[in-house]
Amino acid sequence: MDDAAIEQAAAILSRCRLEREPLDQLPEACRPADAGEAYAIQRALHGRLAAGLGARAGHKIGCTTAVMQRFLGIDQPAAGGVFAATVHHGEGRFAGAAHRRLGVECEIAVRLDQDLPAAGGAYDRQTVGQAVGACMAAIELVDDRYRDYRRLAAPTLIADDFFNAGAVLGPPCTDWRGLDLAALAGRMTINGAEVGHGVGADVMGHPFEALAWLANLRAGTDEALAAGEFVLLGSVVETHWVGPGDVIESTIDGLGTARAVIE
Repeated sequence: MDDAAIEQAAAILSRCRLEREPLDQLPEACRPADAGEAYAIQRALHGRLAAGLGARAGHKIGCTTAVMQRFLGIDQPAAGGVFAATVHHGEGRFAGAAHRRLGVECEIAVRLDQDLPAAGGAYDRQTVGQAVGACMAAIELVDDRYRDYRRLAAPTLIADDFFNAGAVLGPPCTDWRGLDLAALAGRMTINGAEVGHGVGADVMGHPFEALAWLANLRAGTDEALAAGEFVLLGSVVETHWVGPGDVIESTIDGLGTARAVIE
């Protein structure tokens, strides 16, 4: 895929997201055929989205758990960006009318206090753990901004940040090293009723396996994960679609709770 096709795809995805125009299919001439092309489009898209959504503040990883792989029919992780204007701390309020179809997911997130440079790979869970300054409960907000996402191949979804629409990050836990992250239980409630639960080990066996996967993915294109960025490591609960009036809480034992209100 040449630069012109990459920019054409990025322009379409940016317009659809910022103007809330549903995406059907990218034109065949600029439709990514594989993950490499998808991430090239995604990098170009991020440059365009910054004007409307602020700088990229963090990252998300989708399909790191069996429950989400079954839900989406995709058997491998996928990464995307999360932008500053869409990130909330503790509690976030989101306008349902500003999105096409909002969904919520229950996640463990990390904040880095050291860089994970491209030259540092190959990373594993131990080496990436040295860069983690805090862990936290989180809610990822996703938006089904497509005519029919099940008709779209995974590379197109990756190019468009794999559904991401924002995040709520719970209070940072800086003494997480005393916790067994794989054993931590997580659950999500909507309007006080539990809708799903899981444990940290559901995320690729250990949450830091997902972080290592992302660090190695970015190292492959000579990109770092930077100190100060956060990473959403994947949902332990199947996506649930929500609407105005819904109150969502994502709790990870030992890490706390994040809360979202849909207005």
